[in-house]
Amino acid sequence: MNSNKKKKKALNIALPFVLGGGILWWMYRDTDFQALEKTVLHDMNWGWMLFSLVFGVTAQLFRGIRWKQALEPMGEHPKLMDCIHAVFISYASSLIIPRSGELSRCGILSKYDGASFLKALGTVVTERVIDSLLILLITSIVILSQVAIFVSFFDRTGTDIHDILSGFTTTGYIVTAICLVITVVFLWVLMRRFTFMAKIKDMMSKMKEGVLSLKGVKNKWMFAFYTLAIWASYFIHYWMTFRCFAFTENLGFTVAIVSFIVGSISVIVPTPNGAGPWHFAVKTILVLYGLADTDAVTFVLIVHTIQTALIPVLGIFSLVALGLRPVKE
Repeated sequence: MNSNKKKKKALNIALPFVLGGGILWWMYRDTDFQALEKTVLHDMNWGWMLFSLVFGVTAQLFRGIRWKQALEPMGEHPKLMDCIHAVFISYASSLIIPRSGELSRCGILSKYDGASFLKALGTVVTERVIDSLLILLITSIVILSQVAIFVSFFDRTGTDIHDILSGFTTTGYIVTAICLVITVVFLWVLMRRFTFMAKIKDMMSKMKEGVLSLKGVKNKWMFAFYTLAIWASYFIHYWMTFRCFAFTENLGFTVAIVSFIVGSISVIVPTPNGAGPWHFAVKTILVLYGLADTDAVTFVLIVHTIQTALIPVLGIFSLVALGLRPVKE
């Protein structure tokens, strides 16, 4: 590998951390961390927080089960636990190198079960498309359902939408613009990579088989159930954290689903587990719904930190578990 490629690779790894770190620094530059520590140690309901983590685990479990089902039509029959371990490790690896999880989990099945790497990658592409369509559908429903609620809210309070937007600082607009630019660049680079891969006929043939694997799934209703279960788990994983704090426990389902959707979309910006863009997006929505700025900032930092900490724990567990078994010859 020449020096230019090494520099490019290093830049690709460093940029997401710089972007996420920059947004976090801007958001928390004036934060009273002593007060934040008091909230974590004394004011937060740890029972609800720990219970919410259960659904962070079930989301990944259902993803592993669904993945095994997608692989079977291609004659690939990996062990169920290997699929689950691969998913656990993929999320953990994405914390180190954003978007590397898709490749790592396919590599694990290839190593331990002899599965075709390219076919597995094709099924991952299929999964992403299905998940994106589901999120798009939910987003559309939420937006349409919120039109009347927003109008009613503004009528009752006499609040002008221009007054709300005026509270959105110039720096806030700049951060939003930067996130959008990074997202567009990331999608452009991704499309170029797929264009390059399209030139390799054999590779694309195997990937195509994986992408079209859904046609051969035996029980499509169960596949649909697993898909819904994945996202229901993610949502409950997030929603339960509202019960952890006095300032969010009375926020309703509407606030939860809107902030969840916005947060889910924001993680397309390639930073480790959405750090930075997720904080900014969810905090903005909570403030628009009336939560105090300091409370919103506290909420997103604590919730994201604790839920992100679960990811390496599961990844290490799976690395240890796989390390105790032989590699597929």
